[in-house]
Amino acid sequence: MSGKRKAPSNEGNLNAEFCDFLTELADYERNVSRNIYKYNAYRNAAAILAQHPTRIKNGDDAKKLKGIGAKIGDKIDEFIKTGKLQKLEKIRADDTSVAINLLTRVTGIGPAKARDLVNEGITTIEDLHKNKDKLNHHQIIGLNHFEDFEKRIPREEIQKIEERLKRDISRVDSEYIITICGSYRRDASSSGDVDALLTLPSYTSESSKDSKMLARVVNRLKDSGLVTDTLSLGDTKFMGVCRLEKDLPYRRLDIRFLPHDQYFCGVLYFTGSDIFNKTMRAHALEEGFTLNEYCIRPVGSTGVAGESLPVTCERDVFDYISYKYREPCERNM
Repeated sequence: MSGKRKAPSNEGNLNAEFCDFLTELADYERNVSRNIYKYNAYRNAAAILAQHPTRIKNGDDAKKLKGIGAKIGDKIDEFIKTGKLQKLEKIRADDTSVAINLLTRVTGIGPAKARDLVNEGITTIEDLHKNKDKLNHHQIIGLNHFEDFEKRIPREEIQKIEERLKRDISRVDSEYIITICGSYRRDASSSGDVDALLTLPSYTSESSKDSKMLARVVNRLKDSGLVTDTLSLGDTKFMGVCRLEKDLPYRRLDIRFLPHDQYFCGVLYFTGSDIFNKTMRAHALEEGFTLNEYCIRPVGSTGVAGESLPVTCERDVFDYISYKYREPCERNM
């Protein structure tokens, strides 16, 4: 849910070297070339290889995996033979590319802003600190916590954050339901940030909207000391910063407030992984349904989607599309 996509974790990853260079290429395509198609191709390939149970021996081996094409297979062969990639060597030797990629690692700084800064001669984190007047509120917070946000969050710490969230939010209303999604819910030992979904059984897509509901929750989290900064706050989404204790790092925290009738489609979607979601959506279409982060709807013979189907848990979605249920820890594909 956060704006910065983290690389696949290298824990237990037999193809970590390939994932590392693919992620670096993906960052270049997104931040410098602005080629989202190539960015997605590299990201998907890295995610596929990260979950592959054996080490890839060569490019042909890789191309047997769905989602990895000939060009990526060639790069794997080049890397195995030479230990490096010519394309990456050129990127690393280009000061502008290096600077843009670095600055976009700051939360709130996108590729266009990074290029503008680099064009003004601002190329390092130190330069940014000297030119805070060129940054907005979000970007300044991202800069102030840059080193902390670069660190992965151990699972045990997220468990404690989850406990705090549930305790503090229940004091606003004991009926609130909170789920931490992302790689944490898929049993990862560490995550890049904390992505929480929130709902109330009484809050549905049909009920009258109270635009202050999420704000009251965030204010409670601020009063308790868990939330330290707000990056943005709307009616349904909060982006901010939290910290458990004074001696621990600051962490990125997103909270998305969903109507109860959309909640479990949201939990399914934001749990991921991206590849699992794409595979499941494709299967849903084959079975005559359209599935997204909000709802599942049958598609009629005319191709027009009908009314949303009732969903009271994730399993309902799997049942509708005749898809074998997978526990969250089994969705790391």
